[in-house]
Amino acid sequence: MRTPQALHSVDLPVVLRLAESPEAKYGSLGEDLGISGSTAHQAVRRLGVSGLLRPGSRTVNWLALRQFLAHGLRYAFAARPGAQVRGVPTAHAAPPLAHHIVSDDALVWPDANGPANGRAVVPLYPQATQLPERCPSAYELLALADALRVGRARERSYALELLDARLGHM
Repeated sequence: MRTPQALHSVDLPVVLRLAESPEAKYGSLGEDLGISGSTAHQAVRRLGVSGLLRPGSRTVNWLALRQFLAHGLRYAFAARPGAQVRGVPTAHAAPPLAHHIVSDDALVWPDANGPANGRAVVPLYPQATQLPERCPSAYELLALADALRVGRARERSYALELLDARLGHM
């Protein structure tokens, strides 16, 4: 049997969704995130190998997840804002950070049907642009993660505080 590979970018939304909804089955994880159940299953396997989930379970390793979000995410899945495009707000331009940080420099996931204009940030996975309608809470968690990936110190600090409060275990 082949050993699972290193983390994929789709694994982050899966672990954040499991952190918020620990009882979620693979099918509902997939439905919420716009991925297949088998993709969710593969993500859980990789997350277990990485230590972000407890060995042999789908239980989040809170300490490891917080450390990864605070110190590793911006390096493992680096992103740099690009050109001005239409898209879905993310990072400090999306809820819940948009309520705490006022900025003229909006960041968006490129999407021709998106509601906002801003600098393009490549989403962690292609279906992320569907999250505001599909699963608003997952959208907000992923937008906070993007603030950790591309934000300045103040934005990263607020994002980590909000993730701590939202997920309650970190």
